[in-house]
Amino acid sequence: MSLAAQLVAQVGAPVSFRGPTIDYHALAPEIVLSAAVVVLVLLDSIKLERAKAYMPVVTNLALLGALIPLLTLAYDGGTRALFGGSYVVGPMPLMLKAMFIVTTYVVVLLSTNYMAEGDYWESEYYTLLVSSLLGMVVMASSRDLIGIFVALELLSIPAYMLASWRKGDVRSNEAGLKYFLMGVFASAVLLYGMSLVYGLGGSTRLEDIGRVLADAPTDGVPVVTLALVFVVIGFAFKVSAVPFHVWAPDTYEGAPTPVTTFLAVASKAAGFVALISLVFYAFLPRADIIEPLFFVLAIGSMTVGNLAALRQTNVVRMLAYSGIAHAGFMLAPFVVAGSNPFRSMQSIVVYLVIYAAMNLGAFACVIAMARQTRSAELKDLAGVVRSMPGLAWCMVLFLASLIGMPPLGGWYAKFGVFKVVVGAETGLGYATAIIMAINTAIAAYYYLNVAKTMIFDDPPEGAPVRAPRTPPSLAAAIAISLVATFAFGILPGLLTNVTSYGPLALGG
Repeated sequence: MSLAAQLVAQVGAPVSFRGPTIDYHALAPEIVLSAAVVVLVLLDSIKLERAKAYMPVVTNLALLGALIPLLTLAYDGGTRALFGGSYVVGPMPLMLKAMFIVTTYVVVLLSTNYMAEGDYWESEYYTLLVSSLLGMVVMASSRDLIGIFVALELLSIPAYMLASWRKGDVRSNEAGLKYFLMGVFASAVLLYGMSLVYGLGGSTRLEDIGRVLADAPTDGVPVVTLALVFVVIGFAFKVSAVPFHVWAPDTYEGAPTPVTTFLAVASKAAGFVALISLVFYAFLPRADIIEPLFFVLAIGSMTVGNLAALRQTNVVRMLAYSGIAHAGFMLAPFVVAGSNPFRSMQSIVVYLVIYAAMNLGAFACVIAMARQTRSAELKDLAGVVRSMPGLAWCMVLFLASLIGMPPLGGWYAKFGVFKVVVGAETGLGYATAIIMAINTAIAAYYYLNVAKTMIFDDPPEGAPVRAPRTPPSLAAAIAISLVATFAFGILPGLLTNVTSYGPLALGG
């Protein structure tokens, strides 16, 4: 039979196709957020200018709606593996998804008055925000190289546009352009590394890649080192780790402050979630490669970030460099990942959640105080305790938590990291702990300097005695962050109980 005849026979033959079994309950949060994006686009298209008043309300209702299936899934317990194990829903992914959704909810509260009072396009703003959140939620469950990369691009592309949302501001345009160009470069490096990893593992599933790397020879295979280094470098940009941090300060300062908050908290956390998945599910058999690499990234980030923060006169830029330093603390458990994988992973996740709460609160206070000062310069915040005592003392509490003072949540986050790196009893672990202790002392100086300026310094001439009223949405954002910061410090079991499911916490 000729080739043409064979092809005709195959085309005419009946084809049996079995579609994948889909657990719609497990995918419910993603479905709700996808529907929310469609609703927001339609609302904007139909109502046009009249849609502005509805957009933040619809967005927050959608976020609250996405939390409902998370609660029902947590109540059911167990781990659900979808698409052959490429997408996993378990205790740890559920907690991370809840963190992303609550963080975005707070960012919407911060944005409501900020966007309405400024000369901004409002409707598209909330659509892009939810689109980026959808990428983060997908990232939390992805156990496949393709899923991780698609999630990364889904969360990154809207963020590039959000960073340059102040169209008439040269600094905002610069912020978006720098973020976009560096992001494209990092994606190219990451994709090249992933292609090498796929070539080595013969699969895109992280579990399969991990098995191949465990069986691969440890010597004479330089492509393994090259692949792992490229992938880690790609995500090091996302978490603004030194030396891939240069975009962060200018982007954070130039972007609208609610967007800066979103990038500094949610976007950074998504990068760490991807690193957790890649390292603990695929790369852990090659701890000899990843541990020294993370040691350099961790000590470089915390040291450079803190030393640069000492010189800042703008509070937003100071918080940007502070975020780089905190990225170093969150990278520290990767240095000893091979010694105690579960405890290392647990300490990173706990730090992520607590960092989100206290950093959201700090940025919320800056936004609220800037309504009076019209600036985030430190000199303009001098003596604000006289006109805004509540906001000033809330800011002090968030700064104390960032230092690591009990009973605020920051102490438990840092305690967990110290415990893991010292408990590993390795040379890299001990060296990391010593550098962490030194950097904690350095960070205390510039945080306390901000507190001293607000409480003890005299206000500038002409400063108003009475501050403008804080909008209810902004006050609610500060209250949510403050309650969470205290709760995680006084009752750390709220987090450790969720992250202590052993194999379940690792996604099954």
